[in-house]
Amino acid sequence: MFSVDRGQFGPNFVFGAATAAYQIEGGQTDGRGPCIWDTFAATPGNVKNADDGKTACDHYNRWPEDLDLIRDGGFDGYRFSIAWPRLIPEGTGAINQAGLDFYDRLIDGMLERGLKPFATLYHWDLPSALQDKGGWMNRDIGGWFADYAALVGRHFGDRLHATATINEPWCVSILSHILGIHAPGYRDLRAGARAMHHVLYAHGMGVDALRANGVKNIGIVTNLEKSEPASDKEEDQRAFDLGDAMFNRWFLGGVYKGQYPEVLTSILDQYLPVDYQKDMEIVSRPLDWAGINYYSRGLYAWDASRPAFPIKQVKGPLPTNDLGWEIYPKGLTDLLVRVSKEYTKLPLYVTENGMSEIDDTRRVAFYDDHLKAVLEAQKQGADVRGYFAWSLLDNYEWAEGYSSRFGIVHVDYASQKRTPKGSYRAFQGMLHNTR
Repeated sequence: MFSVDRGQFGPNFVFGAATAAYQIEGGQTDGRGPCIWDTFAATPGNVKNADDGKTACDHYNRWPEDLDLIRDGGFDGYRFSIAWPRLIPEGTGAINQAGLDFYDRLIDGMLERGLKPFATLYHWDLPSALQDKGGWMNRDIGGWFADYAALVGRHFGDRLHATATINEPWCVSILSHILGIHAPGYRDLRAGARAMHHVLYAHGMGVDALRANGVKNIGIVTNLEKSEPASDKEEDQRAFDLGDAMFNRWFLGGVYKGQYPEVLTSILDQYLPVDYQKDMEIVSRPLDWAGINYYSRGLYAWDASRPAFPIKQVKGPLPTNDLGWEIYPKGLTDLLVRVSKEYTKLPLYVTENGMSEIDDTRRVAFYDDHLKAVLEAQKQGADVRGYFAWSLLDNYEWAEGYSSRFGIVHVDYASQKRTPKGSYRAFQGMLHNTR
């Protein structure tokens, strides 16, 4: 059980569970078009055990059972993502009616169960036809994304409690176009610099399209790390400054202040789109809330042998999850307070926080410690309005395949049987009959 009580968080605090379309849905037989994760997973060496999301958790067919789990756990909200290629198979043009029908069923199912729908428009499943045109490297993606956002706004907007444009722009750009770890798997500085800007430009275009279609309560979800220097050495302090700029300040500064950190633009200037500064008013469109995903910290040391970014992340001494990520609840407090003091007075939501782990007793302790970190952030003045556990289900964990389990509900992939874990019961114990 948790040591915190629901009442401590405030009367309108939202507790929810989070998932993403490609990681759970499956159901790729309804006219959904191919996406970059289908081909990335099919390419040898990209994903553990060559796992893909073709079936995943079969949420496409089992969604009523999954929504029942959220309701029965006492949660208020469900953070889910809409698959762009399920609605518009080629990314632009013809609309797939079966895709609209699926999300109609899903959203209506949430409302019937008293759950608040928190939708995310983009959680990494770019239609392959748009990747053929350059994907996030092509400035035209601002218009493509705006058209998709407009469709979502027109069709679902009046039933959504909150809508996020992009999930984790750092992953969409740096992890996927510079580090090459996620689809489309580029390791190219020019590709990365363009994606870093275009993902935020498309976000702003999406905000405009949603607002034009009457959608209220719009935000973006940034993944942040607690960046720290590996030592007191001056060069490691410089490494920390650059690492923090790449992971945190580029995306926070762009969205909430309309400016990128000079320590990064000075390196990337030759690779960024020409006249990108003219887009900053769109990049920093006013929002209604700010989503923060938090998992761990990054310890930075100087490494002069590396071009462009002479830094490396080093392992710290803290306990880790089974992916090797350090467990650092204080980092969540620090980030929530930092964002509220330095970047925005908008309501903050912890839109993802969780632990990849087989031993669920460790997961219960992880959640308890991080919920206490949220309370501490509130005490220090951060306007935190909600917390979403990642994830509802064990699911397809991207390049880790099915080897990594983040769920508060266990999934047997052979039978698709769902079994609530102790962490689910801990949330249920804290939340039950209080919704």
